[in-house]
Amino acid sequence: MPHPSPREDTKPWYKHFWPWFLICVPLTSMFFTANFVRFAVTTEDSLVIDDYYKEGRGINARLDKIERAKRLSITSELFVTDGTVELKFLSGQPESGSALELAFFHVTQQTKDFTILLTKDASGTYRGTFEQDIDGKWRVTLMPLDQVWKIQQKVSLPRRSAFTFNP
Repeated sequence: MPHPSPREDTKPWYKHFWPWFLICVPLTSMFFTANFVRFAVTTEDSLVIDDYYKEGRGINARLDKIERAKRLSITSELFVTDGTVELKFLSGQPESGSALELAFFHVTQQTKDFTILLTKDASGTYRGTFEQDIDGKWRVTLMPLDQVWKIQQKVSLPRRSAFTFNP
């Protein structure tokens, strides 16, 4: 009685699915690893702080300034449109009437940070102009030039209406 011969594959190995699948897994891994290494080497991490000790000591000073703004009962409305900023104090307006510094810190991209000098007009509104793109999430900080108090808030811009800007 003749034995049946084992089934022979007539297709060469490179025409099968599984060898190519097994080859693609490490190649894909190598591709992504090379890209991650390239991004790690060529991009700068601007969120890293060089001196953590100094930064930690500075946090207490910043918190004191925010507490002082709360004690002064400062309440305000901030209106940011394309290229202009208007700030109206509802209470706790600075008596000196001197200029104020409004700083915009982008939450992830330090290169987009900028500062505006706000000056008081005849109606008591503080105004300033800027040319930067403001789309995105920002940490906005308001301080007088003598830096005795501070208001800080995270906002998403642009907005169509004024928003409360309080300590």
